[in-house]
Amino acid sequence: MKRSDLPNILTAFRFLLVPLVVVYMLDHSFGPALVLFALAGISDALDGFLARRYQWTSRVGALMDPLADKLLMVSSFLALGWLGLLPYWLVGLVILRDLVIVTGAIIYNARIEKVEADPSVVSKLNTLAQILLVLSVMFSHAIYALPLLWIDALIYSVLVTIVWSGIGYVWTWGRRAWLKRAH
Repeated sequence: MKRSDLPNILTAFRFLLVPLVVVYMLDHSFGPALVLFALAGISDALDGFLARRYQWTSRVGALMDPLADKLLMVSSFLALGWLGLLPYWLVGLVILRDLVIVTGAIIYNARIEKVEADPSVVSKLNTLAQILLVLSVMFSHAIYALPLLWIDALIYSVLVTIVWSGIGYVWTWGRRAWLKRAH
């Protein structure tokens, strides 16, 4: 093992955390789930820092890192939706947005050119809102009940950023594909 493998090892570690987070959530053990979810977030930040700081990047890492993040988020939303702690419609929209983006990227990659991940500012806001929502719901059930107004505000923040970023991705990448095909 080389030091440059560390970002990919941290990403693999996040994949291993996903089932543990989900099992703890489904067992209503939100304290351990919260700790593991936070640990996954820290490992994500650390692997990103190491990859950028030392140029320890790879094509595998570039593909696996966002996949690990999406798997953790979608699994967390599914578990919280299953438990009735998040509305089903929101869980469905989170999954639908990700399916549209991934399907679009696969088609663009196959028919137009190689896709380089380049999340928009709104997409980053959506990710932040999703993370804050999951953390808040777990915190509220593990440590201290947060005001429902806070949770509702996060739910609607996720909704707005899902719609905004989803439309933005479809518009931007659809336009790129159209322009590339026109030439």
